[in-house]
Amino acid sequence: MFGVEPICRVLTSHGLKIATSTYYAAKNRTPSDRSVRDEELKTQISRVHADNFSVYGVRKVWRQLHREGIPVARCTVARLMRDLGLEGVRRIRTTVRDDGQDRAGDLLRRDFTASRPNERWVADLTYVATWSGTVYVAFVVDVFSRAIVGWSAATSKRAKLVLDALDMALRRRDRAGTPAGPGLVHHSDAGSQYTSFAFTAHLIEAGIDASIGTVGVLVGPDDRGVHRHRPVEVVIGVRCRQDGGEDHLPGAVDGPSDQPFVSGRERAELVGKVSPG
Repeated sequence: MFGVEPICRVLTSHGLKIATSTYYAAKNRTPSDRSVRDEELKTQISRVHADNFSVYGVRKVWRQLHREGIPVARCTVARLMRDLGLEGVRRIRTTVRDDGQDRAGDLLRRDFTASRPNERWVADLTYVATWSGTVYVAFVVDVFSRAIVGWSAATSKRAKLVLDALDMALRRRDRAGTPAGPGLVHHSDAGSQYTSFAFTAHLIEAGIDASIGTVGVLVGPDDRGVHRHRPVEVVIGVRCRQDGGEDHLPGAVDGPSDQPFVSGRERAELVGKVSPG
């Protein structure tokens, strides 16, 4: 162990003049208000990031802090998350449009609210990296409760992937005694799976109205109650992390099951704290 004075002498001999008094002054100096504030915010940022399965990025952590009454600038959250080595889930685009297919219009016009279950469903698909390869996962979400009512997993993203997810949703609602049918709007992006003839015909057979938007669909209002573009992949990202990360996905081997997927951490206030329908 070397004392402060020998270390300062060595540094000075190498051209870096540091007096012993300078070291002690810096050591005993009261931390600045910014340093104290940064340490407090780092604790809160780490908590929010961990509570949301480590999928939240700068924007979502920043918004969650504001919901909790913790005022902080977005750039400050970005700087502190870099210091902590935290980042959100990075997504890869999986939607491929097929401009050669006729598709339904946008019936929702970004009004993603529902007064009851089975009034509006939104659907999308993503991929999950597993030890055995890439698995594509399709979800159907009830806008009313934001419960995942149907899902399927496969090693290819053909139309059958989204058809299986829809079939699960219809089957589960039938068994629950709340069958879906006429009056239900199924909304998705313009992916070729959702504009395919097979999928469109299946919706018509079930009496469901098709609605096609742009890439990504929204599942709830933002902090001010304004309905903006919010991809359903947010729910997907939370579920994939919650169920074991990249090396585990229910149904990846055995195929779809009837296990209900509900995003438990989503704020229940958006549906008046009504249980998933």
